[in-house]
Amino acid sequence: MIDSRRADNPDVLSDVLHTLRAVGTVYFCDQLTAPWTKSLLEPATASFHQVRRGSCRFVVGEHRGVLRPGDLVFVGPGTEHQLNSDVPGAIEHSSDTLLLCGYCQFELGEKAGPSASLFPAFTLLRHEQLSERAWLAGVLDQLGNEYLSRAPGSSLVVNRLTEVLVVELIRMSFGDTGQGKILRALADPPIATALQALHANLERSWTLEEVAHHVGLSRAGFASRFRDRVEQPMFAYLTALRIERARALLSESQLSLSEIASRVGYESDVAFIRMFKKQVGLTPTAWRKARVSTE
Repeated sequence: MIDSRRADNPDVLSDVLHTLRAVGTVYFCDQLTAPWTKSLLEPATASFHQVRRGSCRFVVGEHRGVLRPGDLVFVGPGTEHQLNSDVPGAIEHSSDTLLLCGYCQFELGEKAGPSASLFPAFTLLRHEQLSERAWLAGVLDQLGNEYLSRAPGSSLVVNRLTEVLVVELIRMSFGDTGQGKILRALADPPIATALQALHANLERSWTLEEVAHHVGLSRAGFASRFRDRVEQPMFAYLTALRIERARALLSESQLSLSEIASRVGYESDVAFIRMFKKQVGLTPTAWRKARVSTE
């Protein structure tokens, strides 16, 4: 029987977010005097930039515009972007800009896993939108204050607040824009139901027919719809999910390879080790040892 405990979309999102193991911080909060330019490319991190005072121009791929006080731009991993002081109509004596910038890197958010599909390349939140979420605006205020204060323990507070902020920005994209692949897929009820079943029953030996029947679609119809929404076939997604979950278990637990293989849906250690090495480039044992040596 398919486990129905995870009966709503956010549980799938929570499962993927948990696997990300986010580590974040603010890396810049300072006053800039025109002219200035910041060109950024963070291959493995999501980043955000909020104008606290003044204004600036942003360029993110095909998106470009002006950030005013309170506006925030959220940029997904691997997206090149630029901020600069070249704002049309800016008054010279008021051109100083106070920027709050932060990032969040993901210990297990490698390209092979579903977590890499969470992020929209670009999300713009205007001051008015943030004002509707008072607690989120408060987190940003606290982030700036803690970073500038340099008080004892402030670095820990900044890191934790940044992690909460980035997770909430992802959740907002889920609810409001659904730009990331997984977010778009979760907006499609049959595919969301399929994802819930896969995430909740990872140890099961799934077939296309079983999942298609569970969501009320034909095998061919489901396979096509899943590929269209998730942008990869179901078994490719399932393999990536299993390996991502295996990495988390290897990192967070002392479970044996046999136990981990069973939990992520492999009937034999040999099959698990072969697929893990194919996806990650190392055997599970070698990957675990490498993780331990870097922590």
